[in-house]
Amino acid sequence: MSDFILKASVRNDLGKGASRRLRRANQQVPAVVYGGEKGALSISVEKTAFYKAIEDEAFFSSVIKLVVDGKEEQVVVRDLQRHPFKPLLTHADFLRVDATHEITMNVPLHVTGEEKCVGIKDQGGELHVLANEVAISCLPKDLPDYLEVDISTVELGTTLHLSDLKLPAGVSSVDLSHGEDHDNAVLSITKVKVRSEEEGEGEGEESTSAE
Repeated sequence: MSDFILKASVRNDLGKGASRRLRRANQQVPAVVYGGEKGALSISVEKTAFYKAIEDEAFFSSVIKLVVDGKEEQVVVRDLQRHPFKPLLTHADFLRVDATHEITMNVPLHVTGEEKCVGIKDQGGELHVLANEVAISCLPKDLPDYLEVDISTVELGTTLHLSDLKLPAGVSSVDLSHGEDHDNAVLSITKVKVRSEEEGEGEGEESTSAE
């Protein structure tokens, strides 16, 4: 797990107007933390560290240390709301986690070995990534930053599924837990489609006749 720490304060001035004032002050991001045996708590998160953290992909699949008025909570990001056209965070949702209970998270899927891939380098295929992230379940201590699949030995015409991924110890696939019918494809190496000259000429003739 990555070591992310965010500092926050309890927010007593609530409502949309209060959130707008907080954002305009340009120092804090309004947020809420919920889950576990405690009730939901409205907070404001220190902006600079928060914005720096979200630049790291691992932040979204890590257990975060949230320090609220000096008291530590272990949380994960559940939702980030962004301004429709400005690069601003407008609100964040954090979920408390318990070291003894499994959590469900979507983690990124990283593809490696593309430059050595047999199906691409030697057999003229191309890579199609069908899933950029994978839903997993595990204890907080086992949460990986990402999952990795090495395609260096994958041949042309091959499709890899969730069941082909090597999951770390203590980590299971949420989809596969529902049965073999949910063994979704994650990537494939297929033959490059090349348009023939006849197809190109035919399209040109159709365009000319239409004019």
